[in-house]
Amino acid sequence: MTASHSDSLVVLFGATAGAYGAKLGSDERELILLVWQVVDLHSKKVGTLHKSLVKADNLDLSDQCREVSGLTPEGLGKAEPLDRVLQQFSQLVSSDLKVLGRNSYTLCCDGQLLIRQVLHPETSKKNFLLSDCFYSFYDLRKEFHTCYPSSAAVKDQTIKTMAEYLGLGTDEAEEDFGVWQVKTMVAIIFSMLSEDHAFTEPETVKYKYETGPCSKSETVDSETVIRARGLPWQSSDQDIARFFKGLNIAKGGVALCLNSQGRRNGEALVRFVNSEQRDLALERHKHHMGSRYIEVYKATGEEFLKIAGGTSNEVAQFLSKENQVIIRMRGLPFTATQEDVLGFLGPECPVTGGKEGLLFVKYPDGRPTGDAFVLFSCEEYAQNALKKHKEILGKRYIELFRSTAAEVQQVLNRYMSTPLIPTLPTPIIPVIPPAYTIATGSIRDCVRLRGLPYTAGIDDILEFMGDATGDIKPHGVHMVLNQQGRPSGDAFIQMKSADKAFMVAQKCHKKMMKDRYVEVFQCSGEEMNFVLMGGTLNRSGLSPPPCKLPCLSPPAYAAFQTAAVIPAEAAALYQPQALLPTTRTPQASAAAPPTVTYYPAQAAQLYMNYTAYYPSPPVSPTTVGYLAAPPGAVAAAATATHTPILPQPGALVRMQGLPYNTGMKEILSFFQGYQLQADSILMLYNFSGQPSGEALVTFPSLDLAKKAVAERNGQLLGSRCVQLYLV
Repeated sequence: MTASHSDSLVVLFGATAGAYGAKLGSDERELILLVWQVVDLHSKKVGTLHKSLVKADNLDLSDQCREVSGLTPEGLGKAEPLDRVLQQFSQLVSSDLKVLGRNSYTLCCDGQLLIRQVLHPETSKKNFLLSDCFYSFYDLRKEFHTCYPSSAAVKDQTIKTMAEYLGLGTDEAEEDFGVWQVKTMVAIIFSMLSEDHAFTEPETVKYKYETGPCSKSETVDSETVIRARGLPWQSSDQDIARFFKGLNIAKGGVALCLNSQGRRNGEALVRFVNSEQRDLALERHKHHMGSRYIEVYKATGEEFLKIAGGTSNEVAQFLSKENQVIIRMRGLPFTATQEDVLGFLGPECPVTGGKEGLLFVKYPDGRPTGDAFVLFSCEEYAQNALKKHKEILGKRYIELFRSTAAEVQQVLNRYMSTPLIPTLPTPIIPVIPPAYTIATGSIRDCVRLRGLPYTAGIDDILEFMGDATGDIKPHGVHMVLNQQGRPSGDAFIQMKSADKAFMVAQKCHKKMMKDRYVEVFQCSGEEMNFVLMGGTLNRSGLSPPPCKLPCLSPPAYAAFQTAAVIPAEAAALYQPQALLPTTRTPQASAAAPPTVTYYPAQAAQLYMNYTAYYPSPPVSPTTVGYLAAPPGAVAAAATATHTPILPQPGALVRMQGLPYNTGMKEILSFFQGYQLQADSILMLYNFSGQPSGEALVTFPSLDLAKKAVAERNGQLLGSRCVQLYLV
């Protein structure tokens, strides 16, 4: 038994097969030794000293472990596994307490590491429960500093320094490893008792992670927050809490991060109850969750509030029910009602509070998004709900995922901040982004990143660059995509000088990004341009782009030197989500030439702006901001010298509903027999450079385009029904 004011202590010491001392548990090595002894705080008597070896799954001992402990794999191979040793521990402690005539006890350890960084993580991974006594313990170093304020700081204390402060014997060679440590700890405790020290405030380990909402008005200490990266996409807040088992996470302190599409990006921000717990969490950098290692870095309170904080009263009320399991539903029919969702879930998974346990996600104007969150009172009901993943409601299949309070806040914040789409006046011209130049010449003021994770975005690259981010030229980050318009694993970055490029290449070469190391090479603007325009750069030198003529397909990035013009009727396809109000000049309303739409050379070169810097994915014109143009501006655009981006003869067909992995080969096959070439196809992309599910196809003639729409509209491409529209 344990109690908050115990009449006995169990002095406990342990060692792992790896690091020792201040790094105990930081390398995920298993426990191989436990030594303990019961101390009666009233009579100052002690029980029998016990030493037990533990058989680890991996008996490969580190050099430091062999040297310090004197243990061998052969000796450990004959020991009992950890679960059996802990059973023996409980039995022997109970027996010793009975002899001493005591009932309750609390563990006392040399610091936090044995309990928090070794026992709790290891037993969690091995899927067996620790007894209650391991959730409360005294940190001898803290108790010693409280009793002797003039002693060294807690973080600098060791058993040896505490013994030296008290003038106790410190010859470790006299006893077996572990035995000397426990005997010395007992002697230190007796010295403290002689000073009338009372053991009254033990350290505690939380039994489970508590969910809860977080308000943007809260103050979050930056010294308590970490960022975990490399998480499996299906990880829940409970999985992350289990990864940090033994450490106390603040209530509602796990915030899973979402990408621009509202899907989890493999990162989470975790808030701990104090900076001491946060520092212990940082020691779990590159520990494993399943087969994946997780990176752990410092983060700030502002970052946490940005992800987890919310201001909506509706969300706060929804999340006010504590200790609920949250499930996210995605893909709901826009006409779905609360009754429809409750009927879909059925009686086997009752929703907490009925309709009050449902939260539909809506746009600011009240339109449904197809997402909803559901509360369940227990794990059993949540598991029953998850079994309905991809079942049909109406005519749509519904996706169900575990979710968190922070994800609820993020999704609501994201949709509620989405601008409404006003009507588009015509004609239109794009808002040209601030001018920038693509590097040329032989000055080696650029760097090439090779081997990027395919999920890496601009934010990942900027974080990878670290302090060198400030030395990047404006609009100087360029992503290289392959012939299918997908990330190739390469990127080019323009630095402010050749010296800065050299320093970055030296500092960042073979540095890790997510689960991959990235190669960083210094290069020139000329070399960068060759690759961005479709050429290759290798040990043999430069190979020119495969095609130097303007075409619509991503493989050949033609370098347009002047503005390009496309028909206004085609430009109508490219309406963005937010438009500026109409601006007109009275004197320009006279005779105007045939309507055209101006398309800037920068966009034609496919260097589009979706962060503070200009990457260069082959994105669609939907990523260009438009405003209404004065007729005079249209006339100027019409009379300007230009290179057509679309072939002048023929007709344009818009494809919608494409599978996201569709390439030009699949589209050519879909239109087999319609005399199409690869450069007749333009794949459209979203703000993140990902396929939007749409494409523009130029047919040789209007009759052929009409025939294709009549015959192929509504046909399947892969598993999806494709819609065709004549432009």
